Amino acid sequence: MVDQDSSTEDVARRYFDAIAARDVDAAVALWAPGGREYVRGQVDVTAPEGVRAFIGGLMGAMPDMKMEVLETTTEGERCAVQWRITGTFAGPESFNGVAPTGDPVQLEGVDVLSVRDGLVQANEAFPDGLSFAREIGLMPPQGSTAEQRLMGAFNMKTRVTNLPMRDAELVAEGVWVVQGQPGRCNVYLIEDASVGGITMFDAGARTMVRAVASAGAKLGGIKRVVLGHGHTDHRGVAPALGVPVLCHPDEVQDAEGSGGFRYWPKDLVGLPTPQRQIHRAMHRWAWDGGPVKISGTVSEGDEVAGFKVIELPGHAPGQIGLWRESDRLALVSDCFYTLDMWGRSCDPHVPEAIYNYDTEQAKASVRKLAEMEPAAAWPGHARPVTGDVRSKLLKAADA
Repeated sequence: MVDQDSSTEDVARRYFDAIAARDVDAAVALWAPGGREYVRGQVDVTAPEGVRAFIGGLMGAMPDMKMEVLETTTEGERCAVQWRITGTFAGPESFNGVAPTGDPVQLEGVDVLSVRDGLVQANEAFPDGLSFAREIGLMPPQGSTAEQRLMGAFNMKTRVTNLPMRDAELVAEGVWVVQGQPGRCNVYLIEDASVGGITMFDAGARTMVRAVASAGAKLGGIKRVVLGHGHTDHRGVAPALGVPVLCHPDEVQDAEGSGGFRYWPKDLVGLPTPQRQIHRAMHRWAWDGGPVKISGTVSEGDEVAGFKVIELPGHAPGQIGLWRESDRLALVSDCFYTLDMWGRSCDPHVPEAIYNYDTEQAKASVRKLAEMEPAAAWPGHARPVTGDVRSKLLKAADA
């Protein structure tokens, strides 16, 4: 009986020996048809022709290339190979679109080959691309003045692009809010022992991805997202996080689809001309991160991170809020607004009819929330309603 580890390592070593000998045909012959060559951040091709082109291109870029295997580690059908390539980036072929520079190159990396039935089925390669970029002059030398200037420019860009974002603000026990532009969108980060990290309520604008991800990481990591509703400016961050996303059953269609456009007037006709143009641009370029796959649903009475789900439909067919009885805290997405259509602060009011699924139902939801007598009600945009919340919300519903 053939030892699997020995067989796997034998194939891996013969593969690298063929590359060292500049024998492209012998190297390609060790691949299973359709096998995937995946060089992280650079190349993703399949055997045989994709692999042939990749290896051939590497040799064409470095005519004096030498390949050395430094170490191997094998377990079952997988063999990790640490390697070193030396040579001169003399061409005549380019490498990954970079023209030959004539610079000497020493590149190290690790390939993880999967071998079955005597053939390479897949290879995941992890080369030291940054060192290669420095050696050929694509990046400045480490510690050089040029590198310091480059990092300074990058850090300045980071400060400028993050300028509109505010740090996460602790607004109640275990509840943080990140607010971002445009529209002063609120994203709530709730400490949740049941998931070992953060449950996020509402997902704001896609312009907030970095701020929200950074805040979530500092608090233990975002483990799941619960959408208050599926509109573009409340699902924006969700697709970028790679975690389960939940919403009300009546919001799945919009979260996974148009983001609300299916029932809004075509081209947002009904908004004044300047606002219509601004809002159309913001939906497309700033708010919407695109459709998001829903992995589960929540409904009235379900528990989420120590809160109870409350149904507040009208602005959206399946809009929900979160209610915590212990401190009478309500996180309510777009049940009401405390800003006007120009983004200016104002008294609480029912969302504009043009953006509502059913405005009368939206008013009924504001009344429902008022009768719960929250101590603080935090909306999907801008600042909360505090003090005599009940009276303020009833006034908004009756306006």
